[in-house]
Amino acid sequence: MFNTVLIANRGEIACRIIRTAQRLGIKSIALYCHEDRLARHVAMADIAVEIDGPSPAAAYLDAAGLISIAQKYGADCIHPGYGFLSENADFAEACQQAGIAFIGPDAAAIRLMGDKVRSREFAIACGVPVSRAVSHDGDMHNFVAEAGKLGFPLLIKASAGGGGKGMSIVRDAGELAARAGIAASEAQRYFGSGRIYAERYIERPRHIEVQVFGDGEGNAIHLGERECSIQRRFQKIVEEAPAANLEEGLRQRICAAAVDLVKAARYRNAGTVEFILSPGGDFFFLEMNTRLQVEHPVTEMIYGLDLVELQFRIAAGQGIGIRQQDLRPTGHAIEVRICAEDPENDFAPAIGLIGLLAEPPSELARFDSGLSQGQAITPAFDSMLAKLIAHDNSRAATIDKLLQALQQTAILGLDTNLDYLARIVDHAAFLQGDLHTGFLADHSGALLRDAWPADLERAAAIAAVLGDNGFRLAAFGISDFHASLGHWRN
Repeated sequence: MFNTVLIANRGEIACRIIRTAQRLGIKSIALYCHEDRLARHVAMADIAVEIDGPSPAAAYLDAAGLISIAQKYGADCIHPGYGFLSENADFAEACQQAGIAFIGPDAAAIRLMGDKVRSREFAIACGVPVSRAVSHDGDMHNFVAEAGKLGFPLLIKASAGGGGKGMSIVRDAGELAARAGIAASEAQRYFGSGRIYAERYIERPRHIEVQVFGDGEGNAIHLGERECSIQRRFQKIVEEAPAANLEEGLRQRICAAAVDLVKAARYRNAGTVEFILSPGGDFFFLEMNTRLQVEHPVTEMIYGLDLVELQFRIAAGQGIGIRQQDLRPTGHAIEVRICAEDPENDFAPAIGLIGLLAEPPSELARFDSGLSQGQAITPAFDSMLAKLIAHDNSRAATIDKLLQALQQTAILGLDTNLDYLARIVDHAAFLQGDLHTGFLADHSGALLRDAWPADLERAAAIAAVLGDNGFRLAAFGISDFHASLGHWRN
């Protein structure tokens, strides 16, 4: 096993990796820019190193700088988490050349499966169902002409990256050229590559993904599927495992297709194979994420495994160590992503200071967070603040736990989507498992709350803060030294 890991990330996922590293006896090195100096991952790590760059995000994208820090502090491995450099083949290759293990797939696998166009071509060669598509070959006029032949509606996507960036739905030929140009520009800005492609857009599909692990020798397993259909702006905010109302034969075919793909690619470490499932029951390969997913905790909950530990062990050459026939999922798990945004204002990002952070009881839900009270939330990074994950024997019982946990979670000082998430999981269609990627748009009216009077909202926030014992002690408490002097008055 490794001795020291440098975590090339921040916030919630950095804390997540540190917890597993501590349990395995691996020393952890955290990185932080000035904006993150009060973040939880900085306090948790054995060593914390400040980094700098043209922007806060750029500091975490300085591959050469991060490798230099790893070498200076004696790290024998780097865990990229998700986002930032996690799917950067050049970074994985640079780690290898520096004699540092990259906790993830090798550069060749990232280049093959991390590029959406190449991975689609590979999936077709492996016999995995893939929808028809047209790739941008450098000639935008030709791309527009060929894409139009696929028929409408179309979905334009960036070949590199994800998170909804560089994606656009095109419903008629009149808007195709303009939207293609915008998508290419956005892809270039976010991922350094303006390469895009277009495929037929399936209306009201479900988004089903499969967690996979490979050993790099052609052996692979799956840890079941996850339902990720509840999305806003192509970004997931509610995920669950197993998928609701999925016929068992279809489930097995989807998981088998994912494993076939991983074996053929001789893929190593953790990955996620994503599929689109049509209302008629046809499924198509969408893409593969060559990293750990944000929603991996729901898989951990139903399988009783630590996926970060499994990543470390595979990277250390210990193999997968688990046979497919020995895996038995138990119960149901649902995760919601708590974001700094205002759902009543078209999900506008929110900023502010966390004045109060109240976590739910652990018996109700797992709370994955990198937050600290008093921390500043700025526009420098993604809006996700934390994740809440509930697990129980049935889907209904899990939803009940999750609702209780949401009611007992508070983040004051800025707008969040906490209430909005509770309305989603308590909606009649969600309770019935009637899920698809247009869920939020279809039920938008029912999911938005009536506006509270401003005075009532302020009064509720003040009452919550004053009701917090930690806040009262910090604001009004008398230190032990002063209390020892008797009737001290300031």
